[in-house]
Amino acid sequence: MNTKKPILIIGLLFIFFSCSSQERAETRKSQSANKSGYDYVNTFIGTAPLLDEEIIGYTPPKDWRVWAGLTYPGASLPNALVQVSPITEYGSGAGYEYEDKEILGFTHTNKGHWNLCNIPVLPLSSNAVAPFRATFNHEEENSAPGYYQVKLQDYNINVRLTSSLRAAIHEYEFIDSGAKRILFDLGTANNRVSTWEIEKVSSNELKGFQQVGGDKIHFYARLDNQIKAIESTNVGEGGGYSVITLNDLGKSTVTLKIGLSYVSTENAKENLEKEIGTKSFDDIMNEGKNTWTEFLDQIQVEGGSEKEKEMFYTSLYRSFLWPALRSDINGEFVDIEGKVRNEGFRYYTKPSLWDTYRNKVVLLEIMRPDVTTDIIKSLINRGEITGFIPTFFHGDHAASFITGAYKRGIRDFDVQKAYELLLNNAYKEGGTRPHIKEYIELGYISTPEIENPNTETKAKAGVSKTLEFAYDDYSLSLLAEEMKDIEHQKDLFARSKNYKNVFDKKTNFMRGRLDNGDWVSPFNAEYPYYEYMYREANAWQVSFYTPHDMPGLVELYGGEEKFEEKLDSLFSFKWNPKHIARNVSGFMGQYSQGNQPAHEAPFSYYFIDKPEKSQAIIDKLLSDYYGIGEEGLALSGMDDAGEMSSWYVFSALGLYPLSPSDPEYLVTIPIFDSVIWNTTDGKSLKIQNEGGTRKLKNIKVNGKVIDGYFINHDLFKYGGEVIVETN
Repeated sequence: MNTKKPILIIGLLFIFFSCSSQERAETRKSQSANKSGYDYVNTFIGTAPLLDEEIIGYTPPKDWRVWAGLTYPGASLPNALVQVSPITEYGSGAGYEYEDKEILGFTHTNKGHWNLCNIPVLPLSSNAVAPFRATFNHEEENSAPGYYQVKLQDYNINVRLTSSLRAAIHEYEFIDSGAKRILFDLGTANNRVSTWEIEKVSSNELKGFQQVGGDKIHFYARLDNQIKAIESTNVGEGGGYSVITLNDLGKSTVTLKIGLSYVSTENAKENLEKEIGTKSFDDIMNEGKNTWTEFLDQIQVEGGSEKEKEMFYTSLYRSFLWPALRSDINGEFVDIEGKVRNEGFRYYTKPSLWDTYRNKVVLLEIMRPDVTTDIIKSLINRGEITGFIPTFFHGDHAASFITGAYKRGIRDFDVQKAYELLLNNAYKEGGTRPHIKEYIELGYISTPEIENPNTETKAKAGVSKTLEFAYDDYSLSLLAEEMKDIEHQKDLFARSKNYKNVFDKKTNFMRGRLDNGDWVSPFNAEYPYYEYMYREANAWQVSFYTPHDMPGLVELYGGEEKFEEKLDSLFSFKWNPKHIARNVSGFMGQYSQGNQPAHEAPFSYYFIDKPEKSQAIIDKLLSDYYGIGEEGLALSGMDDAGEMSSWYVFSALGLYPLSPSDPEYLVTIPIFDSVIWNTTDGKSLKIQNEGGTRKLKNIKVNGKVIDGYFINHDLFKYGGEVIVETN
């Protein structure tokens, strides 16, 4: 008799909560629609420690922080000279570790690596004593692209930071009365400081430099308070510092404007005056916000979760902090011989090519072709001095970068000179490619016979070099073809098959060979090496690397069935927790998302016509290996100048440059419903995800189903639409 009443109440509650849920969904959709890419960026992602041992793959030794993330939360513009950011520990990659409780200073250069962190500055309370360090907590800390803020608790000083390309503004609010002081900790950086200097120029101006290795970083600083005194300790020595005491003008806030230059203090002053001058903190902060908003909104996405959008735009932001500008506003820069030059282009650092050639420089070519041009000119400038185009760390991946840029239509550089220098790389000893003579003669780089090699054993990393040089040969063969150099094109293309010479068909692994042709024995495919047979990898992680000839690799394995079986094992055969390599982490089976050498492997199922298996791997990596941990701020591995971030960007959008020297992209399923990618030429590529599943059915380009899985770069040049149909 009473059943109708509960049913009625339940029904009303269902309607109420349905309406509320629908309203909440509409509200979220409306809020999301009003947010730009800038609003989604979380600059703290990548600063937290990776603690999940299931993801790490092993139990880290005591007091050992896994090399994951190594990002910084401070202010910078895209590819700028200045990155002004807090330091909590020197020698710790980017210098900022989320779990730390003290800030040691605010430095003006950063890469997310173990160098830089130059010109540290820290406001001090009247009672602060050495060693200077200020406590802080995350509840009183904020950041956004181009902006950082923190409250120094025990000093009771609120700090705001912002920056232009070559200068920065610090704003210090001294909440307590008393002497206002500023530490210039010039004897400290991420690497050893050989000498430093600071000098009072006028009543409110300072200049000086910090010498670290081959870099001499000059600064020119202007305060809105008068300088009362400078007290220095151990001038010019490592660990030395200066404390600036200001006159008390009866105001609580002090503004410090500082320009940097790698050329001279005069140029640092000019950079400061022309980029900041009389502009206020808020002026520069808003200019930075506008720059980043315009840049990030080149790619607009709909659908996906708020977390996915946060991770996407944060990754896009991270992808464009390096390489860094090194020339001044007047065009001057210091070349690798230490000479001051002005060649009419912006001079940049090397773009960390071993890490980034796979994906990030392709993103750079698409979104910042003008910067790409100047980076290539910078590489050529170095090459004209040494006779070789430089690389970074390993391989010869300027070949891929320059070829890929040229074939994507970036041609405002001396391609003939670049080509000649790259040929030197590929054929001449003493340059960019170690052991090139042996590589040419044997068709591989041998591994020396060493008894009981371990993770730290140093040798030639011969297998990794052979595989990478083979791809570099392929890349250069494409440029040779463009240059109508048929002789070199044929030779280099033939050399691109050298990957086969280190494939052992008995074990189905890429394996080290002695110079007499014998395989290295004993052989443990699971054991990781930093530099013995492999570079920062084990046999599993390099054995699917032939981005230029995946059909040939499938054939080497004995056909599609055996290739699939081996690939399945890569992602399922559990990592041995006894094997510890600090920068090899983030495991799915033997596959490591936390380091670069296997980053192409998730896409390999496409070459046996099973894209759904690749998609399952890619989706899990996107969801479970980025923005993880208790705070959602950890990464499964080191970002390495934005490479991990760029992998996320491409994979989330459903396009991946599997062979970056080829102007084409492998199509996967985006995590978003739709994507509009606007180019600097005013064209738009639209990507639609239709069907609602994660199993690929068809790819339509401008309304027509294509044969295969690749689309051409012409869609970025002329605009177009890609529809990814699923079933």
